[in-house]
Amino acid sequence: MMPSRLLGLLVVALLIAAPFELPAFAMTLLTELVILGLFAMSLDLMVGYTRLVSFGHAAAYGLGAYASGYMLLNAPLPLPFAVLLATVMTGVVAIGVGWVCTLATGVSFSMLTLAFAQLLYAIAFKWTSVTGGSDGLAGIPRRPGPMGLTLLTTKSGFYYFTLVCLIGSLLLCQKLVASPFGAVLRGIRENEAKTSALGYNTRLYKIAVVAISYALGGLAGALYAPFAGFANTELLFWLLSGQVLIMVIVGGAGTLIGPIIGAAFFLLLAHYLSAYTEAWALFFGLVFIGVILFAPQGIWGLAAWRKRSAGFMAKVRADG
Repeated sequence: MMPSRLLGLLVVALLIAAPFELPAFAMTLLTELVILGLFAMSLDLMVGYTRLVSFGHAAAYGLGAYASGYMLLNAPLPLPFAVLLATVMTGVVAIGVGWVCTLATGVSFSMLTLAFAQLLYAIAFKWTSVTGGSDGLAGIPRRPGPMGLTLLTTKSGFYYFTLVCLIGSLLLCQKLVASPFGAVLRGIRENEAKTSALGYNTRLYKIAVVAISYALGGLAGALYAPFAGFANTELLFWLLSGQVLIMVIVGGAGTLIGPIIGAAFFLLLAHYLSAYTEAWALFFGLVFIGVILFAPQGIWGLAAWRKRSAGFMAKVRADG
């Protein structure tokens, strides 16, 4: 078994054992980390594998959160069903978003995604009868699962539920990018004109990856609503879109694992710095600039590069 596979299994084992060792506050932070990791990984399908830079990915997160929160507040649905329906709803809406946004390319595509996110923000702010307006939806419950299963209502049970969603989504994305579909996405990333000349309808592929990416982002939002107990307009704001893009870049775009690491880095560093200064965002900005200048491939990409370099040097020494 490859060392990377062993490392992955060790990390999963530690995450499974976490509720037995960590205090309540640390478990809350870890659950938020898992949700943000899923959110960042969803954006990586567009940014890292297709080079579709979205400035409005918060639209997926906020839409999933509002849909999940509204159903949990107003319909007698178990938590897993509400999360699943919110995920599907976000993916369906994203088909329309992708159809419009893929009419443009480059910066124009990015600005269209931002426009859609701000449009949803305005709707959420004004449609008070459904969204609660600026107050949002409060008191979102964690309803028992099917057949009266109450495990999901506990802190540790909900954490395991989010962890299963993250691992399942990661495995799904790994299979997706390793498939012929993923090969076409990488072809679009490297040379869309050439890929189109080979007979592929690149626009349909881009619409599909937008829908999948938004659905997974909606899943993260659908988990966040019952985790936090509320959903408000900040989940649709452009600032969150910028933050998740930073997570992808810092962790390493085009790696799937990297954005999860980037989300952990962002959340933990922000938590640590905010404990010492209110200007934590300034210092985080300096860290981000440093990553861009000295490790443009991101944290995970830098680790992989160091591993390849070490292997190359070992081979050179062996040949010498």
